[in-house]
Amino acid sequence: MAINQVQRFRESLMMSKAELARRAGLSTLTIDRLEAGRPCRLDTKRKVLLALGLKVTDKDRVFGSADGGAGIDVEPKAETESRQG
Repeated sequence: MAINQVQRFRESLMMSKAELARRAGLSTLTIDRLEAGRPCRLDTKRKVLLALGLKVTDKDRVFGSADGGAGIDVEPKAETESRQG
């Protein structure tokens, strides 16, 4: 399962699962699934990020990177080389 930090961010805000669900317009079951690392739609991720007071660009910090990693961004080699040249 993918590594995500939804529970950590929620708890740092002293927010219950029910409160996050209410703010995001989702069910508490959906929040349970997210915190367990289950996959979800991009729109669901967007709603959770905004309900946590985060920006959509913070998605990798909260949900991990798209390749299943722990949220570390790595630029493709070709882009890095073209910037150096």
